[in-house]
Amino acid sequence: MKVLKLAAVIDGSGNLHLDIPTELPAGTVDVVIVLNPSIPDTPQIKPYDFSDLAGRLSWQGDSVVAQRMLRDEW
Repeated sequence: MKVLKLAAVIDGSGNLHLDIPTELPAGTVDVVIVLNPSIPDTPQIKPYDFSDLAGRLSWQGDSVVAQRMLRDEW
């Protein structure tokens, strides 16, 4: 068994063409291909951080009692 690692490019139609010279004799072989997308060289833009817009409610009293009062109004 021989393991080969190489960089390849997928063309616009989604096809991957491989031309790999080997030292193996002519005959039938099993081929296993693992495709792992390369990480681009350009830094990715981070999604917007909404943490500065989020806050906390300072609740005075029992929140369960207040919820039940609001529910009973219906």
